[in-house]
Amino acid sequence: MSQCLADSQPQINRSPARRRCSNSRTRIPKVAILDHTANLGGGEIALLNLVRCLDAGRYRPLVVLFSDGPLRQKLHDAGIAVSIFPLDRRIVDTRKDSLGGRTLLRIWELLLAALFVWRLSSELRRRRIDIVHTNSLKSDILGGAAAKLAGIPVIWHVRDRIDSDYLPGPAVRVFRWLARWLPTCVIANSAATLRTLERRSSPDTPAALQGPRVPPHYHVVHDGADASQITAERKEENAAPLVGLVGRISPWKGQHIFLKAASLVRSQFPQAKFQIIGAALFSESEYEQQIRRLAESLNLTQAVEFTGFREDVPDLIANLDVLVHASTTGEPFGLVIVEAMAAGKPVVATNSGGVPEIVVDGVTGLLVPMGDDHAMAKAISRFLADRQLRIQVGRQGRQRFGEHFTIQHTADKVQQVYDSLHRREGSKLAEARLM
Repeated sequence: MSQCLADSQPQINRSPARRRCSNSRTRIPKVAILDHTANLGGGEIALLNLVRCLDAGRYRPLVVLFSDGPLRQKLHDAGIAVSIFPLDRRIVDTRKDSLGGRTLLRIWELLLAALFVWRLSSELRRRRIDIVHTNSLKSDILGGAAAKLAGIPVIWHVRDRIDSDYLPGPAVRVFRWLARWLPTCVIANSAATLRTLERRSSPDTPAALQGPRVPPHYHVVHDGADASQITAERKEENAAPLVGLVGRISPWKGQHIFLKAASLVRSQFPQAKFQIIGAALFSESEYEQQIRRLAESLNLTQAVEFTGFREDVPDLIANLDVLVHASTTGEPFGLVIVEAMAAGKPVVATNSGGVPEIVVDGVTGLLVPMGDDHAMAKAISRFLADRQLRIQVGRQGRQRFGEHFTIQHTADKVQQVYDSLHRREGSKLAEARLM
């Protein structure tokens, strides 16, 4: 029996152009896009947005998920071929912030991972995959090893900052070393992310972890939002000011800083309301309880709404006056900021990681230092006090979104990487035949 337990390859209504491509003698290259989880995190939403926009006349995508979940159904509903290739839950559920030295050396889990890599490699060969495109840290390592074993070029799509303030030190060193050996090329979701991956090893790093002299090809491709999924503004002009933070409830997402800033804003705008949009994932419910208690201690119980996980995030953003991004660790990118700009919302965001690549300070939003609730409150209050400023900054944000951050921009750039890789592999094959 195949390791692939559940395949979904829905019938797609093809346009005449697609039918012509399908009937052509030229075989359309197959791209396997791998992710270890089917939960709807930021990286998985970015994956969903991307595959919806890939040109089916140029590449045939197959999304391979190492576990089942809501992403599988969304891909199926979008007409995307999807396969579940199950990975042991103990490996799937290991949190990246727990990847210390002991975790990396668990013999049993290493054996399970090695068996998974061997089976996945066989499956990729069986499906005649031309390019492997990995979408998460675990799929980078496991999918990269499987592709290497199968002799298939692999693209790492790195969406996490590879640095000690984001990952444990041993995981950082191992991942940077593997980045020099496994991927044929790397796509980073921001220049900030790429800098952490390319950072040179410290002088005390063993020579074996320094890697070869020739690194993979590197590309920066910002994530994009689908304009057709953005909800038009529905804010009632006389409604109370509403400020929101969107994202998973987690200490590094800074909901505690947002609440402290909200308390300061309320002293100047007592009618202001606040929303924390998102839920705790990956065993972080204790932090959610902490911030709920913080809201009570700050007398914000009636002013703050915890919405929990919501499918209608664009609708919620459309009702905001200001969107706040409060991460206390450098954000690799910040797709929700892009979505807010697409909706014409002014943004207050922490000045770190990939965020300054999105927000032009004073033009499409206001940047504040990480962990500074007073600076955040001042920026929020500045927007709440000046409706015309909100409108102006929102318009400029929408214009910047259209010029740089649409999902079409993202898909075009990713397919350019596919093109380059496919040409290089074709040239190698031609040279081998001539030898």
